[in-house]
Amino acid sequence: MRTSTWHVRNQTFHWGDRTYLMGVLNVTPDSFSDGGLFHSLEAAIVQARSLITAGADILDIGGQSTRPNAVEISLEEELERVLPIIRAVRQESDVPLSIDTTRSAVVEAAIAAGADIVNDISGATFDAAMLPTVAKLGVPIVLMHTRGTPQTMQQLTDYNDLINDILTFLKERVDAAIACGVDRSRLAIDPGIGFAKTYAQNLEILRRLPEFSTLGCPLLVGASRKSFIGHILDQPDPQQRVWGTAAACCAAIVGKADLLRVHDVREMNDVCRVADALFRH
Repeated sequence: MRTSTWHVRNQTFHWGDRTYLMGVLNVTPDSFSDGGLFHSLEAAIVQARSLITAGADILDIGGQSTRPNAVEISLEEELERVLPIIRAVRQESDVPLSIDTTRSAVVEAAIAAGADIVNDISGATFDAAMLPTVAKLGVPIVLMHTRGTPQTMQQLTDYNDLINDILTFLKERVDAAIACGVDRSRLAIDPGIGFAKTYAQNLEILRRLPEFSTLGCPLLVGASRKSFIGHILDQPDPQQRVWGTAAACCAAIVGKADLLRVHDVREMNDVCRVADALFRH
């Protein structure tokens, strides 16, 4: 049972009342879904405004691509990508901002620039200073399951028991965060669809999402435009997977997801409103 509430800027997240949307803003030249489209500051600001208007509850800003085989960039380059857009959005909007990073130094700078939430695809395993930093700053963090790095993760898909193995990892990360001083009420979890997962495993996660409620944390699901949807639809272009994403998002809501990380906010906002009416109330 998820009883925590997040208060971020002027937004209150009452987990369980409705599905919230995290709009993706990748300021990278090599994202799998929109690589290069929002790499310039001007284009990123326009996209941020569009996502906010479409109904995003959070903007998730990332400067390091985490698609399979993505090349790791330097700390300096990541900061140069994310800080200008965080500052620019913060000047004109009080929408909650999350920083999609695995580096504690980026977190410190991003929070100082106006970000509010940390979204760490490594479950805070890539940087030993991440959890102490988050504890010091007092901000919420999303802990995601993955294995290896973006360069190696798709070779690390052998599990003894897929859901139990993911749950065990996430429980360990939740416990580690609490041990570092992060308040349990500021933790969320993400099973990591597409990260060290096969096509069949992604489907199994979506079918068995209710099992993640045992950890007692808000549940984020990021299925948007991912390759398993392209496999089902025989659609190689991620930008043409909107309606497949809608089906996956609806399944996630049935599975008690609290927060959906999506690219197509306007369309998924409609999906959430109808699915919430059907399955939450």
